[in-house]
Amino acid sequence: MPEDAETLSVTELTREIRDVLEGHIGSVWVEGEISNHRLQSSGHQYFTLKDAGAQLSCVMFRGATARTNVRLQDGALVQVHGEISVYEPRGQYQMVVKQVQAKGKGSLQEQFEALKRKLYAEGLFDDERKQPIPRFPAVVALVTSPTGAAIRDMLNILTRRAPWVRVLVFPVRVQGQGAEREIVRALEVLGDAGNFGLPAPDTIVVGRGGGSLEDLWCFNEEVLARAIATCPIPIISAVGHEIDFTIADFVADLRAPTPSAAAELLAPDIGELLRHFESIARTLKMRVNTMLDHHQHVIELTAKGPLLHAPDRLLQQAEQSTDEAESRLRDAIRERLQSLADDLMQKQHVLAAHHPRVQLAEAVHRSENLAQRLRQGLVHRLDRLADRLESRGELLKHIGPESVLARGFSYTTNTEGRVLTDAAAVEGGAELITRLAKGTVRSVAK
Repeated sequence: MPEDAETLSVTELTREIRDVLEGHIGSVWVEGEISNHRLQSSGHQYFTLKDAGAQLSCVMFRGATARTNVRLQDGALVQVHGEISVYEPRGQYQMVVKQVQAKGKGSLQEQFEALKRKLYAEGLFDDERKQPIPRFPAVVALVTSPTGAAIRDMLNILTRRAPWVRVLVFPVRVQGQGAEREIVRALEVLGDAGNFGLPAPDTIVVGRGGGSLEDLWCFNEEVLARAIATCPIPIISAVGHEIDFTIADFVADLRAPTPSAAAELLAPDIGELLRHFESIARTLKMRVNTMLDHHQHVIELTAKGPLLHAPDRLLQQAEQSTDEAESRLRDAIRERLQSLADDLMQKQHVLAAHHPRVQLAEAVHRSENLAQRLRQGLVHRLDRLADRLESRGELLKHIGPESVLARGFSYTTNTEGRVLTDAAAVEGGAELITRLAKGTVRSVAK
């Protein structure tokens, strides 16, 4: 190193880099998709802003958070305004966000939601199609990365809590392009383990540790979701942290919040198991002793009873009981048959009363009665009308013109038949016709 060369400390170099970034770039608007969002108890928010080619660490302090009405969450596509700076303790450049405005949902989140809706509509999330997880599995298969923290945690818990469980580790990649294909292949092999010379697992755990939406994306691929749904072995999905959800979680037979939780579920604590078995042993022993005491009591009663001294008497009692039961059965059958016969007779009477011939005869009889009543009614009605007609005729004779003429009255008409009531209206020489009770008289007016 030249003697006149300046040597910088890490802090000094980091500060110079910060000055260059802050002075050269300054305030800027950036658009991207949010991932790995964290809200601290202090009110500060940390997240990563990314696109297809790069990602940018961001921090939004509590004061700026209070001034925005946009809710930050993974998958949201936003436009942020702030300054590029350097976080010196880690030597990491970041953006200090001052303002946020919504842009819409990010592409990955849109893909996640679209696939979720599609598989839900097909019924892949239904509880009815999910298999129960065995409580005490003998063989457990772990499909995960062989170098991650997840495999170490699960093996530690399984060997400590359930050393009798046989563990198969199927190493796969759990991140990056093509990782989902490796997991699918693992499920295919384990689902047909016998043909590959492997012990058949009672259950399979598919999982990995936490990460961003991009890190966990292989567990959101449709091909893996369908492989999980069709696997003949119950599958536990243990992907990420408790707040992380993937499509694999919804399709699997059971979701565990973390890989460690999945291992604890499959390996109940050995101390708890011992206490459980001791309780079962005590209960079994108590029941066995109770049963032995009961049988001993029966034997003692038998030794003291008539079975030992007079077995014929017991046989005679049984025969007598049989005879009584036979008599009761015979009486019951006789009563039942009589009841059925009475019921049959009643139904026969009802059927006979409703036979078509009987119904037809009754209908004919009713028709004849109605016809007779109709004839009688008509005759009676005609007689009454004849009497009324005769009475009206007699009345007409008494008040009619013939009766008036018979008493000496007459009436005169002209040749046209019009009755004359005023002599002044008759012209001289007019021909008149006078009708009497008997005959008519013709005259000429003067």
